[in-house]
Amino acid sequence: MADSGYTEADNQRWLPETHASHRSNFARDRARLLHSSALRRLAAKTQVLSPTAGMDFARNRLTHSLEVAQVGRELGLSLGLDPDVVDTACLAHDLGHPPFGHNGERALNDWAEPIGGFEGNAQTLRILTRLEPKVFGADGAPYGLNLTRASLDASCKYPWPAAQAVADPGGRAKYGFFDADSAAFEWLRAQAPERRRCIEAQVMDLSDDIAYSVHDFEDAIVGEYIDPALLGHRAGHAGVLAKAHEWVGDEFTIDDLGAAFDRLSAVPSWLGSWDGSRRDLARLKNLTSDLIGRFAGAATAATRAAYPAHSLIRFSADVIVPHEIASEIAVLKGIVAAFVMSRDSRQPLYRNQREILTALAATAYEAGPAALDVGFAADWNEAADDAARRRVVVDQIASLTDQAAMTRFEALR
Repeated sequence: MADSGYTEADNQRWLPETHASHRSNFARDRARLLHSSALRRLAAKTQVLSPTAGMDFARNRLTHSLEVAQVGRELGLSLGLDPDVVDTACLAHDLGHPPFGHNGERALNDWAEPIGGFEGNAQTLRILTRLEPKVFGADGAPYGLNLTRASLDASCKYPWPAAQAVADPGGRAKYGFFDADSAAFEWLRAQAPERRRCIEAQVMDLSDDIAYSVHDFEDAIVGEYIDPALLGHRAGHAGVLAKAHEWVGDEFTIDDLGAAFDRLSAVPSWLGSWDGSRRDLARLKNLTSDLIGRFAGAATAATRAAYPAHSLIRFSADVIVPHEIASEIAVLKGIVAAFVMSRDSRQPLYRNQREILTALAATAYEAGPAALDVGFAADWNEAADDAARRRVVVDQIASLTDQAAMTRFEALR
């Protein structure tokens, strides 16, 4: 049975299945993702501040993904989309991230350059359709979680190959699948418009941006990387905006970001000071809620206004984010980058993290199956050529948590 508003093709799975329960296909997708080991591992992977850094209240990749899913589910409901499709995409969106966040992604991309590099979103598709152990065909071929076409497509942030990659503001190539996973990509994108994301994927992406901007700003204040008083007094304001502009790219001018900050700082719940008290923690949490409501509400209203009395599912519409709202999201992300990621004091840490992953990958490649977990050792033994074996090594290293990567590195010494 097709779920309401979605076609039979949207409900199809790459490997056909039959089920006796009355749960919708999309609810089943969400349950599979929620119970997956790949999702659980995100609890020990870096969001902005590492889970090993001693701030046990800072977001990790799992708590970030849960918050993205909460924002996305409500956004999806407000736009008449299936909430389970959006929820699943939001929960899945960071599955492919390696240890140490984007810094780890950079290290693996460099090591994997001879086989086409590494990209976290492409790794997500690989996990969903191949690596996560759930469904196998009669011939023993793995199908990962074997999600429906609608849920897989909603999880695909960049629906194009590496050969057609686009660069993000940091210059990183962004694409949706590795060449080895082209069959899965072609199946999930059957009859989809070329390079166009379905609206459910757009909602996932917006929800990620909202959660990233607001919650990482909150963590940076709690961790005392950002002093709201100094920020409010415009101390070093020009330099902060310049750094923010470097991080978010040329879609917004420095003047755009400055005007966006002025609007945000005029929000009634904006913090003018911080002492770490419970009262201030409550004030900060209320600001977080207000900003999420501000951003999501504006996008919902603009999208509904653009498509009145119209079904929005799949490729029937696009999410509309007003430019002013997009610039407010961008300036929050840029401020966090300026005060946390770009701090000179953190650069030795970042270099060490890259060295750890590079050493682990090189060692595993030299040692072969003996250095790999059981499942990846089997993949190595079945690999047809050296490129496939290198990809197995990347799969293994990308699967590690921050702590597991550091522990394995210490064992090399």
